[in-house]
Amino acid sequence: MDNQIVTEGKNIAIISYITWIGTLIAFIMNNEKRNPFAAFHIRQMIGLSIFSFVNAVFLLKYIGLWAAAAISFALFIFWIIGFMGAIQGEEKKIPLFGDLFQDWFKGIA
Repeated sequence: MDNQIVTEGKNIAIISYITWIGTLIAFIMNNEKRNPFAAFHIRQMIGLSIFSFVNAVFLLKYIGLWAAAAISFALFIFWIIGFMGAIQGEEKKIPLFGDLFQDWFKGIA
């Protein structure tokens, strides 16, 4: 990806990883210029946010505390990977689900 595109979208990409509110703010900020680097990271974080919500609401209830805690830890590691990619200016996909997030949310951002 072009260095100028990464530089312009880096701040929005980083903001997208600051909770779901940051993702919403980044989405609104990216609607003006439509930066592909920022959009990539917004899609990654939308997927992580949805998985976190499902884990907290449904899986905790049906599979138990320990399994939900393990999934939460894995989601936190995935968040770190995505966040570090945004800071470093790289399009690092979330392990296991990154391609799915890009495909599922291609119309968003």
